[in-house]
Amino acid sequence: MCSAGAQAADYQDVQDAVEQQRAPLLETLETLVNVDSGTGYREGLNDVEAMLTQHLEALGAQVETHPAKTYGGNTIVGRLQGNGSRKIMLMIHYDTVFDEGAATERAFRIKDGRAYGPGVGDAKGGAAVILHSLEALESLGFDDYGQVTVVFNPDEEKGSPGSHDLIHELSADQDAVLVFEPTFADPGVDAVTVVTKGINYAFLEVKGRASHAGGAPEEGRNAIMELSHQLLQLNELDDADKETTLNWTIVEGGVKRNVIPEHARAEGDMRYFDSSEYQRVLEEAQAITKDQLIDDTEVEFHLEKGRPPLPDNPQSQQLAEQAQKIYQELGQTLQAVEIGGGTDAAYAYHADSDKPAVLESLGLVGGGYHSDQEFVLVDSVVPRLYLTTRMIMQLSEDQPQE
Repeated sequence: MCSAGAQAADYQDVQDAVEQQRAPLLETLETLVNVDSGTGYREGLNDVEAMLTQHLEALGAQVETHPAKTYGGNTIVGRLQGNGSRKIMLMIHYDTVFDEGAATERAFRIKDGRAYGPGVGDAKGGAAVILHSLEALESLGFDDYGQVTVVFNPDEEKGSPGSHDLIHELSADQDAVLVFEPTFADPGVDAVTVVTKGINYAFLEVKGRASHAGGAPEEGRNAIMELSHQLLQLNELDDADKETTLNWTIVEGGVKRNVIPEHARAEGDMRYFDSSEYQRVLEEAQAITKDQLIDDTEVEFHLEKGRPPLPDNPQSQQLAEQAQKIYQELGQTLQAVEIGGGTDAAYAYHADSDKPAVLESLGLVGGGYHSDQEFVLVDSVVPRLYLTTRMIMQLSEDQPQE
């Protein structure tokens, strides 16, 4: 058995190549972060699209774009042809959750070993890792893959409604799909993701009857009171054993202080690992809501399916083990984790096939995502470049390493 030092020596050329990409990656990351690209902000999305496309074309990729019609922007698909047979897909989004102006207010900066800025981890850091891992491979003269397909989509933060069908289609004939969200373990913990939860959206609507709150309240049917009753009843829909959660996050109702409200509504966020939970929650909720507090009110509950889960599967576990062995070449450890969030990795997964193998969270190590304290660790740049570069090299072999 080789020591970590001996393994690192075997791939010193790879380590040298990725070290050379450290500063260029940080420059690319700064450029990307300093452009607003919130989902639906077309001007900024177009600017980032142009930057990513230019970089892919400079690498020799054939690039095409596909409109993501719901929120705007284009899904970028770049293809690099090699001399081998294996097909590998690298994927991440370039939209963020931040509003226009965030990039000016909180421009990219590095302090105490952390890089900050809107979308620096989620997920512009992942886009930079993809581009500069390919730069490292080019500098090494490596093209033993059959085809590398790069996918950058513009609407992930809203559930990828305009790109998920394309992702599922493109992934169908791939041997492996590597997804470059940042790490989702505890902040600053180095990990890849092998299982993600699915997301469904819950809606509760109550129709009552309006009346004067002072002069004739008894003639009204208070929709807010009925909604409150239903929310308390529906609080029992979680299943701790299956790690299913349903959290009510939006409540609306009423128009004026002196009017008994005739309408109220709530929206909720459901997360789950077990796909059968959709039907269970729907049926139980519809039964529960028949118990009404206020007569002559109408109550309706429904669920909308969102992003599916990436379930526990042997192919993802095998990729994670492969990634962990590569990290050992650097003398470092890598966790493989399950997360409560959903990602586009689920759209790349095909439950009826053992291909492609899908691994998530190959982006940079960070934390604080979706907040003004979002960060990535600068010291994670080289290990993450090394990981991706070596993964592509190993996956390009006709037979994966044991």
